[in-house]
Amino acid sequence: MTQEKIARINALAKKSREVGLTDEEKQEQQLLRDEYRAAIRASLTATLDHIEFEEYKESLNPKKGC
Repeated sequence: MTQEKIARINALAKKSREVGLTDEEKQEQQLLRDEYRAAIRASLTATLDHIEFEEYKESLNPKKGC
């Protein structure tokens, strides 16, 4: 998600609070929000996929002599 799209989401949110949005702007806002949520989910999924639990790693390679 680009900074321009995030800025547009914020601009539409501000306009919505102040004067309201046209039907076209509401549709644009919804599409941008959906894209933003998808990007957040993808980022979170990628982060979670790279997490390794230490307990699990230790059970695979137990230390000897402790």
